[in-house]
Amino acid sequence: MENNDILIRLRYALDIKNKEMVEIFKLGGVEISKEDVLKLLTKSKDSFESDYDESPEEEDNQLKCNNKMLESFLNGLITFKRGPQEQKPGQQVAPPSPSGNSESVNNMLMKKVKIALALTSEDMIDILEESRVAITKSELSAILRKEGHRNYKECGDKFARNFLKGLAIKYRGL
Repeated sequence: MENNDILIRLRYALDIKNKEMVEIFKLGGVEISKEDVLKLLTKSKDSFESDYDESPEEEDNQLKCNNKMLESFLNGLITFKRGPQEQKPGQQVAPPSPSGNSESVNNMLMKKVKIALALTSEDMIDILEESRVAITKSELSAILRKEGHRNYKECGDKFARNFLKGLAIKYRGL
C-alpha cells in the first residue's frame, strides 16, 4: 500500500479537514501548503485499474508521500490528538527519532495510530473485528513490537488496509 493511500484512508477514517492536515504536518515538523495537501490526497494512476496513458498535467497533480513525510504526519497526529508532551523537570529534550527505513510502514502506522487515539489492545482488536478480521492479542502484540525483537511480525498491506477500514467504520459509523 502506498503512503499516499494510507494518508487518504486515514484522513477519511478520522474525518480530518484539509486545514487540519496542514496543521498536523506542521506539528510533525513538515511545512506544507493546502495545495500540496490536495496533491498528496490525489490517487495515483496505479491505484486505478485503467489502461489509459497519464498526461503530464495529471502527473503534476500528485505529490508522492515518502516514509519520512508519513512518519512526520503520524507524529503530528499524535501531538494534534493528545497535545504536546510536557517535559518533566530535569528531563532532556529527546532528539527526533530517526526515520527507521527498515521498519515496516504498516507497523509504524499501527503503533502511532494506537498512540494518537489512545487505543488499548482490546480497542484495536474490536476495530479489526469491525472489518471482519480475527486476531488474537498475542498476534497484535507481535505487530506492535520493535523490529528485531524475537516475536516481531511485519504487518502486511491487507492487514493495515483492514485496520483503516475498521477505523472508518468505528469513527464514521459506516
